[in-house]
Amino acid sequence: MAQAIQGKVAFMIRKIAITGPESTGKSALAEALASHYKTVWVPEVAREYIAKLNRPYRKDDIEVIAKEQLRLENKMSKKAGKLLFCDTELIVTKIWSEFVFGSCAEWIKNTIKTHPYDLYLLMDIDLPWQEDPQREHPHRRKELFDKYYNELENHHFPFSVVSGTGEARIQSALEVIKSHRLISF
Repeated sequence: MAQAIQGKVAFMIRKIAITGPESTGKSALAEALASHYKTVWVPEVAREYIAKLNRPYRKDDIEVIAKEQLRLENKMSKKAGKLLFCDTELIVTKIWSEFVFGSCAEWIKNTIKTHPYDLYLLMDIDLPWQEDPQREHPHRRKELFDKYYNELENHHFPFSVVSGTGEARIQSALEVIKSHRLISF
């Protein structure tokens, strides 16, 4: 939780991480939830970063992306209301680094432990694959989903799987947030 001051009243910002494999609607859900709760959301840094590269991404790019993701999250937390929705977090970075390069920087693994979120929404793989030049593994989504699930379980982080398409997916996420009693309004 992050503490913020608005006027003279201090309150805790509840951070919700939206995580999971490629092409599962993380960005769309982050934006929809932020709109619903009239707050801000943290976009995925990797997408823009990789789009600007004039070469294939490398393992050292993963660390740059991770640091920039944390910096942007910190910046956006100062603009957030009671909730901050994060379209990705360091578990995504860790899993991707291990999946593509076979290892992950120790500082990323350690930061996952010391930088938890109030809730993780793990996106189900029930959406159809959307082709995109940055997406790489349409036939390995189940394998990747299991890696996310196990990572969240192993850390004992509070999480729920979000399923459904379109408005049903948004409603599923809203119900999860409500059931975790992260806000009182």
